[in-house]
Amino acid sequence: MAAWRRPTCCTASPCRTRASPNCWRCPSPSSRQSSESAEDDRKDQRMGLFSKIRDGLKKTRESMGASMNSMLHSFTRIDDDLFESLEELLVMGDVGVPTAERICADLKKQVKERGVTDPAQITGMLKKTVADILRGGEELDLSTKPSIVLVVGVNGVGKTTTVGKLAAMLTGRGKKVILAAADTFRAAATEQLEVWARRSGAEMVSQSPGSDPASVVFDSIAAAKARGADVVLCDTAGRLHNKKNLMDELAKIDRVIRREAPDCAQEVLLVLDAATGQNAVNQAREFKASAPVTGIVLTKLDGTPRGGVILAIREELGLPVKFIGVGEQADDLQPFDADQFAEALFAEQE
Repeated sequence: MAAWRRPTCCTASPCRTRASPNCWRCPSPSSRQSSESAEDDRKDQRMGLFSKIRDGLKKTRESMGASMNSMLHSFTRIDDDLFESLEELLVMGDVGVPTAERICADLKKQVKERGVTDPAQITGMLKKTVADILRGGEELDLSTKPSIVLVVGVNGVGKTTTVGKLAAMLTGRGKKVILAAADTFRAAATEQLEVWARRSGAEMVSQSPGSDPASVVFDSIAAAKARGADVVLCDTAGRLHNKKNLMDELAKIDRVIRREAPDCAQEVLLVLDAATGQNAVNQAREFKASAPVTGIVLTKLDGTPRGGVILAIREELGLPVKFIGVGEQADDLQPFDADQFAEALFAEQE
């Protein structure tokens, strides 16, 4: 019997010659081209997302990022005056005093440990510090079938629109989504959600105006189980944190979710309007005290220079930012990426 001979392309590992169609080690030319094309597509997608975030942060960048870059270029050495100016700009950018102090203290420590003397190097260090503060917990937990996402917040922050955009995002990823129209007090909310359901291909569960919101959520969870849905997105009525009856209603909805879906992944997303600045921090603090908030959706970043509030929310309250809204289109609700956000915030002006 003739001895088995290794294909000529496999004389070394990994293969150093042209691929052989009979070699299990060698990717075919077509598969290599497909892999390269897929990688190019991923790079284009990442650049597209970064451009969208950068454009959405234009007002904040012009207000805070550009001012910092200009200030740093005005110094010839790193001293206490530089850090005092930096802290002042951070506070003016709605970062908040405690967070601004923490950032400057961290930068001072880095400067001393690394022997940095050039003020121009502070920008890169600042990007990393900001990203480090914001990083962690960004992923939405959709680990079970179904997973339940409850969306809460005050009036006018964009809760229903956020639910609709989340539905479009998830159905676009192949998820089967049910929308729970649990804002039963505002008639337009159900109509608005119905439009999003048709647009995204999601299903919707609703009841008559004035119905018990907890009952809508109950029906939605039952429908999700019966229909094999992946995610239930629950819209809710706007409520002020100091209105006890409305917060009690929210607690009732939460009890229903925990009773009917005890083993399911559960998220409570608090929607905040970036334009409210430090008021957003106060809202988050009060909601966190009254509801099991797991993450933040920060909307309307494209229309305000006060995007620095995202740092105050994360640092002072420990709540991760899961999504940011940088425009009105469906794909302008973006999963939060700390590194991209920090890079876009301090990007050079075009």
